[in-house]
Amino acid sequence: MCIRDRRTLLSLAGSALLVASLPLAAAAQDDTKTFYWVSHGAPTDPVWTYFLQGAEMWADSTGHTVNTSFHSGDVPSHQEAVRAAIAAGADGIVSSSPDPGSLIEVVDEARAAGIPIVNINTPDPDANWSAYVGGNLVDYGEAWAQYLVDNELVEEGDFVWMPVEVPGATYGVQEEEGIAKVFEPMGITWEVTDATLDQAEIITRMSDYLLANRDNIDAIIGLGDLVTGSIARVFDQVGVAAGEIPVVGWGNSLDTTQEVLNGYVNAAQWQDPLATSWIGLSIADMAADGIPPGFDVIVGALYEADTAQVYDDILSGN
Repeated sequence: MCIRDRRTLLSLAGSALLVASLPLAAAAQDDTKTFYWVSHGAPTDPVWTYFLQGAEMWADSTGHTVNTSFHSGDVPSHQEAVRAAIAAGADGIVSSSPDPGSLIEVVDEARAAGIPIVNINTPDPDANWSAYVGGNLVDYGEAWAQYLVDNELVEEGDFVWMPVEVPGATYGVQEEEGIAKVFEPMGITWEVTDATLDQAEIITRMSDYLLANRDNIDAIIGLGDLVTGSIARVFDQVGVAAGEIPVVGWGNSLDTTQEVLNGYVNAAQWQDPLATSWIGLSIADMAADGIPPGFDVIVGALYEADTAQVYDDILSGN
């Protein structure tokens, strides 16, 4: 009798647990949110594929929906994407910044609608973002210039070439601001050139510039990932040996990690694109649940050949 009663009690307890779990499962389904991830980059940019992958991994892990879009530096298109997210009643928005000050109004519109909007990758401090996840680009630029100086790769009166994919874009403007802090007092001059967002065209333009100005270039700073990731192909095409011209700049692609490992690039900047998207979406999710972040997350590390394999393994999925 006692055994039977115990079995009955266990059975009833199991039923009670099952019934109790149903509302919890329903509640979990009801908690599914929709976020929008908006990039100023191009879908053909290998670095932005890693940022995108981070957003997709976060969506798979959390069960939330993440709608993604690329706008290739087109400011009106980028603004419209943010406004579309607001109109759709997004639970949160994660966005890079195409140009300084270009998203001030739409960020204000998102905040007025009660939608958290998190800035990633390229900071735009004039806009009222909920938070920022990424690097301090002014500090990055200053660090790159100081690296060249500290390692005696440039000196007073030298000339530095700085190719960039989108002249006037937030990232290049802020990086150049930091570079100027180091170079201007030393009388080091530089030129920023337009490389475009198409890698084949980048290689052509950079090769042409290098052929025409090779004797005048004392160092190169790649202001974007695509240009730095094209250095080896440009050098090989023009006939410049690895290490002949010092190079520093962005390093968020397998192209660049390999260039550092093989001596084409002296040092490269890691920002961790997968983690940047993941953390940005996590902060937006937290804010959507009513916990305002009240902080930024600054990421980044400048790596050389001795540590480049670490970042190569991350990007390779090893």
